[in-house]
Amino acid sequence: MNPLVSQHYAELVQSVADAKASLEEVDRCAQIIADTLMAGKKVLAAGNGGSAADALHLCEELVGRYKNNRRALPAICLAADGTALTCIGNDFGFDQIFARQVEALGAAGDVLVLFTSSGNSANLLLALQEAKTRGMRTVVLTGRGGGKLKGMADAEWLVPSQIGARVQELHSWALHVILEVVEARLLT
Repeated sequence: MNPLVSQHYAELVQSVADAKASLEEVDRCAQIIADTLMAGKKVLAAGNGGSAADALHLCEELVGRYKNNRRALPAICLAADGTALTCIGNDFGFDQIFARQVEALGAAGDVLVLFTSSGNSANLLLALQEAKTRGMRTVVLTGRGGGKLKGMADAEWLVPSQIGARVQELHSWALHVILEVVEARLLT
C-alpha cells in the first residue's frame, strides 16, 4: 500500500481524536444556525476554494433537504454566483466579494457562516465585519489556529489541526451535524 494512504488516515484519526474536546462548539454553531432559521431568518455562507464548496454544500442541503422532507429553508452561498463575484471583484476588488453581497442580502437576525481552513482571508474578515454592522449573527468554522478570524464570531469551531485537508474533512462532518440539528429542531 502507498504510505500516503496510511499517513493521511493516521492524520485524520488524530484530528478526530483532538476535536473531541471542542464538540460543544460545534453544537453552539449548530444551535445559532437553527435558532436563526426557526426565527424565519436566513443563512448566508461563504468560503474560498474548497471552503466555498463547503458553504455551497450547507446551503443546498438547507434549501433542498438533508435527510428528512421538510420545508425549504432560506440559505444563500455567496461563492456561488460567478457574475456577482466577477463584477464585485472587478469593480471593488477581490477583498470585497463577500462583504458587498452581505451588504445587499444580509439583514438583522440573519446568520453569516464562514468556512476557512486558515482564518486569514481578507474577503472573509470584511464579510464578517459587514455582517456585524448589519446586526447579523456570525459563525466561523476554521482551523490552523484560527488565524485573524479567531475570536471574532459569535460562535466558532476551530479544528485542532495544522493540515488544511484535515480541517476541511472535519468541516464537512460539522456541516452534516449542523444539518441534523436543524432538521431535528424543525421536526420537534
